[in-house]
Amino acid sequence: MSRIVAHNSSSLSPARDNIPLREVAAMEAPTRPDLSPTLGHLLKCVGDLRKEVAGDDTPVHQVLDVSDAASSVEPRSIPFVLSFSNITYSIKVRRKFTLPNPLRRRPAADPESGEAAFSSTKTILNDISGEARDGEIMAVMGASGSGKSTLIDALANRMAKGSIKGTVTLNGELLESRLLKVISAYVMQDDLLFPMLTVEETLMFAAEFRLPRTLSKSKKRLRVQALIDQLGLRNAAKTVIGDEGHRGVSGGERRRVSIGIDIIHDPILLFLDEPTSGLDSTSAYMVVKVLQRIAQSGSIVIMSIHQPSYRIMGLLDRMIFLSRGQTVYSGPPTNLPLFFSDFKHPIPDNENRTEFALDLIRELEGSPGGTKSLVEFNKSWQELKRSNDGNSVTSGSNISLKEAISASISKGKLVSGATAASSAGGSTSPTSLVPTFANPFWIEMAVLSKRSVTNSRRMPELFGVRLGAVMVTGFILATVFWRLDNSPKGVQERVGFFAFAMSTMFYTCADALPVFLQERYIFMRETAYNAYRRSSYVLSHALVSLPSLLFLSLAFAATTFWAVGLDGSFLFYLLIIFASFWAGSSFVTFLSGVVPHVMLGYTIVVAILAYFLLFSGFFITRERIPAYWIWFHYISLVKYPYEAVLQNEFEDPVKCFVRGIQIFDNTPLAAVPESLKAKLLDSLSSSLGMKITSSTCVTTGADILQQQGVTDLSKLGCLWVTVAWGFFFRILFYLSLLVGSKNKRS
Repeated sequence: MSRIVAHNSSSLSPARDNIPLREVAAMEAPTRPDLSPTLGHLLKCVGDLRKEVAGDDTPVHQVLDVSDAASSVEPRSIPFVLSFSNITYSIKVRRKFTLPNPLRRRPAADPESGEAAFSSTKTILNDISGEARDGEIMAVMGASGSGKSTLIDALANRMAKGSIKGTVTLNGELLESRLLKVISAYVMQDDLLFPMLTVEETLMFAAEFRLPRTLSKSKKRLRVQALIDQLGLRNAAKTVIGDEGHRGVSGGERRRVSIGIDIIHDPILLFLDEPTSGLDSTSAYMVVKVLQRIAQSGSIVIMSIHQPSYRIMGLLDRMIFLSRGQTVYSGPPTNLPLFFSDFKHPIPDNENRTEFALDLIRELEGSPGGTKSLVEFNKSWQELKRSNDGNSVTSGSNISLKEAISASISKGKLVSGATAASSAGGSTSPTSLVPTFANPFWIEMAVLSKRSVTNSRRMPELFGVRLGAVMVTGFILATVFWRLDNSPKGVQERVGFFAFAMSTMFYTCADALPVFLQERYIFMRETAYNAYRRSSYVLSHALVSLPSLLFLSLAFAATTFWAVGLDGSFLFYLLIIFASFWAGSSFVTFLSGVVPHVMLGYTIVVAILAYFLLFSGFFITRERIPAYWIWFHYISLVKYPYEAVLQNEFEDPVKCFVRGIQIFDNTPLAAVPESLKAKLLDSLSSSLGMKITSSTCVTTGADILQQQGVTDLSKLGCLWVTVAWGFFFRILFYLSLLVGSKNKRS
């Protein structure tokens, strides 16, 4: 199938229709026609595919030049060649224990799958080699389980260090992990997007992350608008992404948005894991057409695809067919008929080439010999083809990788490296051309905070439910403990109120558990290729949560303080509730970074908070806790706010809570008549040798604190410890992101 090139039928001749798109764009470029086209030049000569299919005659969107004046002098076109050789990947498998059966014949080893009868490893990729060039799309194909996604992950450096064997080079130089992160992009199979952001906002936030701050806001906006037109998303630009509960863009549009956020900085390498999965034929074709335009702007595009249609086949430049981790064909689609004809399995004229190839591979996989014959034939056929071509195909250019990257940056590729390229000086390392991160951490924090607030503001029901839970809890506590007095029973009820209220602060924070769990894979995708720092995410996550926590604290404090009849400072009461929310939110956030599932996370949160309450000092005082459990008392998050509010309530040294005959309250003598209590008090006074009347103060606030074992820290000390716990768990959250969010296979 011939390439589809957007053109005006009245202005292009039939002869020109056969000219490759790269050459057409170069001829129509306004300056320096000897150069390969940039993204802007391509967009001037390639219209939106929707207009192309629908026959829309409206003018093609014109892209303005967003480069700086310093980039006006462009060097000659430099090709990129990504070569990979002998890529091998094996995993350890657990052998099942079975009782020996002398009557059962042991299965023979399968040489094609790389599995031996008694081995504990399984080979997923076995000696895969090939190359991909800029301006072309390489498609990795095969049946499910053939190793397509694994090969893409291996080339994109998404495998754990040491687990993969073989070499991957760019223009003959080994690719460092740091360099690959900043010159490449990886589009996952799942569309991981914020549901309540519009298409335009999603791409704009991506531009804020990936484009340097030296690029003005207006130029970033122009780049986003150009990308929207390139992706064919103009009609959906103002539509939210949507999810199960909110109607949004279509599946094909979501996929193109996912591609757009990863190509906003115009990477040199683009990896995609089954970008057409789950799409109808038209949407799939439009996605691959977009990838073709990206490749023709000077990028290397490598993707896995299950079974392309006839139209998609016409857009592919190179193909690798895999079967059980081995290469059964490698080359352009046009060579498929000759290849299978030489293999004595010619492709019928009226049959889809890829469908025939995949069906034949499946048939061979089910045969006794497997695909061994096809694997061996492919090796010999490739050797024969190279000898016939006279080894004229080179695998790279004669200049260094640094010079090639510098030339691409000067032409408008890899926008995030435009600033670093000018300051690289005489450094010989290619990594000096591109910064690790496009922006400083405060810019990242500002953009992350703005995105989080925008997404949350469009889902007010989430905060509303949390506020409702706090208000209902406060209302119930206020009405149950209404206007407590200063009697011994009132003191006991105040202590119970504080214990329940402080533990409630932590339990209501469990609602924050799904927040990061929903964003986890978005975070992993964005940080895997250095969109922003993990520290920026942790700090912005904490800052964004503070206003809502303060509002919740104020709502609960105002609902309960005066209704219950509490004494002490209202401001301190508000601060300790705010600190409790902060510590509880930080604790739950840390758990969300460690626990992968929501239900498991809720179970752990409820269990641990119950232990915290048990050892807080309410049910059993510090002096009565066994020595082997005392450590849990000091790490209890409930202990410190609980002791702080007790001290705030009972710190007045002159306020009396038990006078005279009230000493008999909460004892079996509480039911005797008042006159008898007075006689008992007189008798007790005589025995003690001191006068105790009905107005004599027997118990002050200090005595109550002593009885509760609240003696080791001041109330301010408890406040600072509670705040410190919040920071401690935020640090643990950051460490969990460093360790557990590498987004790599083992």
